[in-house]
Amino acid sequence: MIGNEKRYTREDIERIVEEENVEFIRLQFTDIFGAMKNVAITKNNLAKALDNRFIFDGTYINGFDSSEGETVNEMFLYPDPNTFEIFPWRPQSGKVARMICDVYTTDRKAVEYDPRHICKRVLEQAERKGIVANVGPACEFFMFQTDEMGRPTLESAPEEGYLDPGHSDQGENVRRDMVFTLEDMNFDIEASYHEKGRGQHEIDFKYLSALDAADAIMTFKLAVKNVAKKHGLVATFMPKPLNNMVGSGMHINFSLDRYGENIFYGEKDENHLSKEAYSFIAGVLDHLRGMSLITNPIVNSYKRLDGNIYVPNQVAYANLGKRTAIRIPYFERPEHARIELKNPDATCNPYLAIAVILAAGLDGIERGADASKYKQGSGIAPAGLPQSLGEAIECFEQDEFVQGVLGAYISEKYITQKKEEWAEYIKTVSEWEIDKYFLRG
Repeated sequence: MIGNEKRYTREDIERIVEEENVEFIRLQFTDIFGAMKNVAITKNNLAKALDNRFIFDGTYINGFDSSEGETVNEMFLYPDPNTFEIFPWRPQSGKVARMICDVYTTDRKAVEYDPRHICKRVLEQAERKGIVANVGPACEFFMFQTDEMGRPTLESAPEEGYLDPGHSDQGENVRRDMVFTLEDMNFDIEASYHEKGRGQHEIDFKYLSALDAADAIMTFKLAVKNVAKKHGLVATFMPKPLNNMVGSGMHINFSLDRYGENIFYGEKDENHLSKEAYSFIAGVLDHLRGMSLITNPIVNSYKRLDGNIYVPNQVAYANLGKRTAIRIPYFERPEHARIELKNPDATCNPYLAIAVILAAGLDGIERGADASKYKQGSGIAPAGLPQSLGEAIECFEQDEFVQGVLGAYISEKYITQKKEEWAEYIKTVSEWEIDKYFLRG
């Protein structure tokens, strides 16, 4: 279930499985680096899963391998009934459904380093203050052709340009199928269009509560990739797959409601934002460099943030600025007041990214943080985002607040694994180096 308008009971799920001829149910969860994992069960084991009695071995799951030596790291999967969905791209006879799960120990305690649990923990802290967070992601992606063996290439199908109607555009047809598929899964699609890059597209869906939004991002990527595959194409959320071409980001819109009222709205402000909204902005920007390892977690992320005029690599905000990390969008109604964070990309773990962004913004509100120093054109030169994964690691190591949100275990895992990733990249001889230096000397 995407969104929070309906709530499934156990009886609802059992009835739908029978009525819709569902034969397999995938119990999904996400590792700490954002990779979706799942265990498939038959409908005969549905009752066991709904009783929270299904065990898996986390020993070989990245970030869940916390046991020492040869000890098996067994954990329970607790399915969230509200995330039950049937996959529209799977066979209609013997259908496949899924539920997103929380991860628990064999002592029946939430696993502290389960990304979904960390996101829930931040949201519960907000709810104790009467605050509900709304999140609206906008995911960009590229689609490329495959070769005769089905392997990805960097060749896009014949396509039109930015916002063109694409009457003979294969990408347009595939994207339309994606929209229909997502709507079948209860997404509320607001817009879809061809982006600036060759083979680049964007599909926007309506804002959701923060946890639903994180679940939706994971579901969105899965659906997009499967529909592209059905059409003989490959979809990638890699931030910068092509040289000399714009990259793909995942802009995230945020607003906060307190007892049903949008607290970001300020009638007299030039941008119609409240003091709390500006404090939220300041809190996020205070920690943006430190959280970049989470919002932009791979080597390739920083090739997108390359200083181009359209790239949001400045630790600043504006209502029209192209380079600022935060933009204040135009809105007509008070309930639509929001801010847009532009630097994240879709390779991030959305549960962790949303958690650290919200925690930083809420801390800014708590402190009454002043955003004036971050305003574009204030006369204060803005800091830049890290320019490499190596620099992002250093910024993360120096930010105790961001590490505190994630906890020691995830923080240490990120530092260790990302350092290994960075060292591997630095030592790898690239095609550019061969072309540039092979015949020299």
